[in-house]
This record gives sequence, structure tokens and C-alpha cells, in this order.
Amino acid sequence: MRKLILIHGRSQQMKDAEKLKQEWVDALHAGLRTADIDLEIPDEQIRFPYYGQTLFELAEDSTVKATEVIVKGSPSSAELDFIGAAVKDVAAGAGISEDDIVAAAEDPTQIRKDIQNWPWVLAALSAIDRVPGLSAVSIALATRDVYRYVRNPGIQTVIEDGVREAFTAGEESVVVAHSLGSVVAYNMMKREGKRRQWTVPALVTVGSPLGVNAICRLLNPIGRPDCLGDWYNAYDKHDVVALHPLDGTYFPVTPGIENYDRVKNPTSNKHGISGYLGDPVVAVRIRDALLDGSHR
Repeated sequence: MRKLILIHGRSQQMKDAEKLKQEWVDALHAGLRTADIDLEIPDEQIRFPYYGQTLFELAEDSTVKATEVIVKGSPSSAELDFIGAAVKDVAAGAGISEDDIVAAAEDPTQIRKDIQNWPWVLAALSAIDRVPGLSAVSIALATRDVYRYVRNPGIQTVIEDGVREAFTAGEESVVVAHSLGSVVAYNMMKREGKRRQWTVPALVTVGSPLGVNAICRLLNPIGRPDCLGDWYNAYDKHDVVALHPLDGTYFPVTPGIENYDRVKNPTSNKHGISGYLGDPVVAVRIRDALLDGSHR
């Protein structure tokens, strides 16, 4: 059996790494049982690099407003532009019109159709919050964390040092990455996977924000990691963090990525890892990759 590497996303601070790992494994087994199969995965074959505490300084209370998330973080102008571009992408994907954004503005006279016009961004966030199932806070936090992971060498180094230890040169590893973890996994495999002789016959990304236009541009030039075999991307269409499929339009790499958009994630924000690993199709795909990569 191949090694299994699980790479988590944000908002995992102040948690016990072993318990969090077990939550992932339990969710995977639940998904397999739904498919009427199961797989015994020896604990020593599972690696769970934990970097949640590193992001603690970025975490905010879930009740905070999206505007406060941005203000409290003291973002640079480049970061504000990045967040604004991501918000524009989300608003368009959610079918929010310019009229909706103007109606949500505190002072409509200050609105211009320009992501560098901060009143427009704040109004767009307010309009997003009015759509059932969408969360402006989730968008603000997710995009900010991606930006700081990519642009802040201190944060990136600590996160990647831990993730790097999960890989062993020449050893086949199936990687399952959630949310921000999918950005970390992709970025590291593309940049250093071949040099470090990592062998990843299968990558499964769930709830990935890589298809958000601003994030894709932030990682340019994009390309398929040389150390990677199959890439399977699963998402719930109502997961605002996983805004777009990783296809030729939103994340063009060759060979292309296989997308699965039928996950019905039952967690409150449609983004929780238990809802993704509990999907029987996703769970079976991981199981098959662990055994030999074949689809049964």
C-alpha cells in the first residue's frame, strides 16, 4: 500500500494534531462504508503534517465581519488588490450584479466598478453575505491566508518545513489536500517535487481555491508538477472557497485535471473536510489510489 499524506487547510489552530488526523481518517472510512467497502490503512502509512498553529495569528473569530477581517490584518495595498480581485470573481460566480453591489453599499455615490475602489469591494462583500449559503468572512479569510502563505517567507517556510517532512524521496505517496492545503501541496510539488525525487502517483484536492482567478495569477506561471501522476479535484458547487473547477478555463495545465462536482457537502459552510472525505466517490478514489491507482 502506498503512503497517504493528508494536508489540511486553515482554521485548525489550537487543535491536537493526532485527534485532527483521526477525524480525517474516520471521515474517509465513513465515505468508504457508504460505498459498501472499507480499507485498513496502517497508522504508520499515514502522514499528517500539522501547521495549524502557524496560521493562528491569521485566524479570526467566525462571528467577525469580513470588513474587520481585512482591517485587523493590516494588509498591504498589493494584498488589498488581491482580495478585491478574488471578491470580484466570487461575486460574478454567485450571480451578484452591479446593481446588487450598489444596493449593498453604505454610500452608493462612492462606488466605482473597480476592485481598487475599496468601497466597491466592501459593498461586494456585503452583497455576498446576503446570498444564502455564502460567507464573506470565509472568502476574506481564505484569500488572505493564501496570499500570506505565498508572499510571506516566514509563514511559508514554517508551513513547508513541516509538510516537506511527510515526503520520502522515491517512495510513492498519495496526497489528499483540502482548501489552503491544496495550494501548499501544489506549490511545493511544482517547485521542488522533481528535485527532491518525490513520487506522487495521485493527488486528490477537495474544496480547492486554486481555480479562483486571483489565486491562479498569484501562482503564475502555473504548470503540472513533474512528480505528479493523476490529479482528481472534487468540490461542492455551493462551496464558495472552491469557486471554479480546475479546468482549461480556470487552471489550465497539461495533462488536464479530472474534476468531480457532485459532492453534496453537508457541513454548514459546504467546505468542511468531513463532508468531502465522507463522499463515497471521493473516498473510493482515494482508496483505489492507495492500493494501485486502478478504479474499481
